[in-house]
Amino acid sequence: MKKLFIPLTILTAAMFAYSPFAIANAPYESTMGLVQKIFYYHVPSWIGWYCGIVVCGVASAIYLFTNRSVADRLAVSAAEVTVMFGTIGLVTGPLWGRKAWGHYWVWDPRLTIALLTELIFVSYLLVRAYGGPGSDKLAAAVGMFGAVVSPFVYVAVNLWRTIHPLNTVVPNLLKGSMPGGELPFELSSLAFFCLFLLLLTMRFELANRQAVLDELYLADEDGAV
Repeated sequence: MKKLFIPLTILTAAMFAYSPFAIANAPYESTMGLVQKIFYYHVPSWIGWYCGIVVCGVASAIYLFTNRSVADRLAVSAAEVTVMFGTIGLVTGPLWGRKAWGHYWVWDPRLTIALLTELIFVSYLLVRAYGGPGSDKLAAAVGMFGAVVSPFVYVAVNLWRTIHPLNTVVPNLLKGSMPGGELPFELSSLAFFCLFLLLLTMRFELANRQAVLDELYLADEDGAV
């Protein structure tokens, strides 16, 4: 991954630089007009969010059952990235909702569960920061719980009555329901996924260096004693 880091950084920067032009040239949606173009960043941000949840959940399970410290470092790195992408989604969504529904926020099932899931991963970080001894294991359980809850965000529109668009929106777009919108969406989705990989890699590398530094401090203290 280290060899690919610089090329991936350049590619991600290029995609984000070009995406506004691609989105500007995308067609207007018939009912929402210009504000619908938030979609091209809103949905990809949730893609990054789900990627972070999967990594955090799997790494938390590995750490909880095997006690491998590298899995713990990966889990906390993924949790931070997850919270960041979730924040983007929770900000862009209400901006879109204000035009579509007339309100920035409604307690729609999907929105509510998404907010609660985001708060689970915020609580993961709070537990790690302030939980004291044993907080790593408790946080791992929280990460696994968040991963279990997250699928309900996706299926909420099928389980309950909701004003949120159905899950068929993206497949229909990719099938050509809005000609000219496929490329901006695919480009933005790939850009956000690459950004997720970059941020996770950097944060994980930082966690590894922090672990090495902690070991050096402990070794120095043992030598002093």
